[in-house]
Amino acid sequence: MDIFGAGLPALLSQLLIGLVNGSFYAILSLGLAVIFGLLNVINFAHGALFMLGAVLSWIAMSRWGLGYWPMLLLAPLVVGLFGMLIERLLLRRIYQLDHLYGLLLTLGLALLIEGGFRSVYGASGLPYDPPEALMGATDLGFMVLPNYRAWVVVASLAVCLATWYVIEKTPLGALLRAGTENPRLVEAFGINVPLMITLTYGFGVALAAFAGVLAAPVYQVSPLMGQNLIIVVFAVVVIGGMGSILGSILTGLGLGVIEGLTKVFYPEASSTVVFVIMAIVLLVRPAGLFGKDS
Repeated sequence: MDIFGAGLPALLSQLLIGLVNGSFYAILSLGLAVIFGLLNVINFAHGALFMLGAVLSWIAMSRWGLGYWPMLLLAPLVVGLFGMLIERLLLRRIYQLDHLYGLLLTLGLALLIEGGFRSVYGASGLPYDPPEALMGATDLGFMVLPNYRAWVVVASLAVCLATWYVIEKTPLGALLRAGTENPRLVEAFGINVPLMITLTYGFGVALAAFAGVLAAPVYQVSPLMGQNLIIVVFAVVVIGGMGSILGSILTGLGLGVIEGLTKVFYPEASSTVVFVIMAIVLLVRPAGLFGKDS
């Protein structure tokens, strides 16, 4: 393909589309990294909670007339509270057990949540229009970029960078890390570590719900929409390094772009390129690109 001729617009278009997909990968993998890095739980319910954010937005719009902007705040709050309930009642009982127990428990939760909504709303997609302020598109010369997709990239990057800064660069983040590594020492200073862990899990799943609200106008809202992304997102987390906040953000964005480029040069491999990269990274650096060797 002549990328300097007719192929250049296609290349640049796929780069931008890949950046949009990468934004979803980044924010979803960030939530997984926060939960695993601070709670040591492999949260397979993350895709279902992503779906829950989107479905709640659709329900609020169709039944109660609540638009996109209120739900961008309310859906993560509701799902975050639901996640805190899950942590309090279920996850807290298995922290001292093998990772496999957490994986199986959260996988079962995902199947229950998705199955419940599928029995009510079916498996077909439900339309969700972007807010009026973000309708329309901008002509970039080589492509027409929908304004809403540009907003997705900006909002995702802002949330990801803010989360990274809080966890890695502030006293609160240091306290969270200390509370998971040596809870008894932190409790000796009067800190309620169990409550801190509950809030951390709630924040991690609230990130998934926030991504779900962002995704609702891009993808059709469906009880199964989380299944389409969660396997790729887990691959992103493995490549970036389990528990690495910065690794999840950079790897999610990078793999989205690589996936977009693959659609230009070798479309047949676009659905598997992420897993090929994961296999190579695990062979060369099992801890992931940004993970810490044990």
